[in-house]
Amino acid sequence: MKKNILVALSLVSFLSANEVDGKRVFETYCWGCHHQTAVAFGPPFIEIAKKRSHDEIQAYIASPESMYKSFGYKRTVMTKIDLSDKEREAVTKYVLSYKGK
Repeated sequence: MKKNILVALSLVSFLSANEVDGKRVFETYCWGCHHQTAVAFGPPFIEIAKKRSHDEIQAYIASPESMYKSFGYKRTVMTKIDLSDKEREAVTKYVLSYKGK
């Protein structure tokens, strides 16, 4: 019984360690230009979430220089941020969590 509990706790701990926190990614890489609900240098997440799909956000984060024209922008000032797939997914979900706010 104790062995099963230890195995279960180890598994939960391992899975938790592999989760990426979108808010933490945002605070690390995005906070300088974006805020959740207020206009900063870049648009707030609440605006992005209302205008863009999951895939569009992912693509823009991965390669803003190749996406800005398709979004109707005259230029992009967003720099390419080298995020892992998990980090990009986590921050995308975090951005989209502001869609209904």
